[in-house]
Amino acid sequence: MKKLEGKVAVVTGASKGIGAAIARHLGAEGASVVVNYAASKDGADKVVKSIQEAGGKAVAVQADVSKQSDIEKLFAATKKEFGRLDVLVNNAGIYEFSPLEKITEAQLQKLFGLNVFGLILTTQEAVKYFGTEGGSIINISSVVSTMAPGTSSLYSATKGAVDTFTKSLAKELGPRNIRVNCINPGFVETEGTHATGMIAAGYPQQTLPATPLGRIGQPDDIAPAAVYFASSDSGWITGETLFITGGRR
Repeated sequence: MKKLEGKVAVVTGASKGIGAAIARHLGAEGASVVVNYAASKDGADKVVKSIQEAGGKAVAVQADVSKQSDIEKLFAATKKEFGRLDVLVNNAGIYEFSPLEKITEAQLQKLFGLNVFGLILTTQEAVKYFGTEGGSIINISSVVSTMAPGTSSLYSATKGAVDTFTKSLAKELGPRNIRVNCINPGFVETEGTHATGMIAAGYPQQTLPATPLGRIGQPDDIAPAAVYFASSDSGWITGETLFITGGRR
């Protein structure tokens, strides 16, 4: 029997990158997966198709998880399609890097609006749908929450908030058998890191001397940890933060 047979999982921001890999891995282990996307319908549909072609169940649902009304729509659609909720992966997020003097109010609202407020509101709504048997919440943070490199103060602050939220909420929701854990990836090659020019600018090569395993990450390096936290294998683990960075801290 597959580890997540009969479970239903929502993965936010799952049309590409780490979120897409997590959705595919959850589906491969038997979960019915709601592939959430904000704008990239084509990307989400490709993820759904890949899960279905592998024998799994999945559906794409559009929702901007920085907006309360969209969040409500997302979980209502999950309930209608699959009848329950067992796993939430809060993966949706954005990153921008700016020196202090160039940080704008708009950037503050955008990054905190999705990375922190959106994550909290999504979790708040999801908890309404977990059954009496509980469930698993997996927050995708980042190594920058502790590494905090220069010009990343705003982004690092949002991910530091995610780490703290995870620890506090684990204590609050533990009596309801809802586990809350965090995955903090290092530098991972995704569509986003290509689109922002980080790959072309040679950023991966700059990080390699400080990376004991000698390479940058791939989305499939992160996804198995989400399966672990979603499954009964981690049934007595909550409030933890797992760094997946190739050893770079």
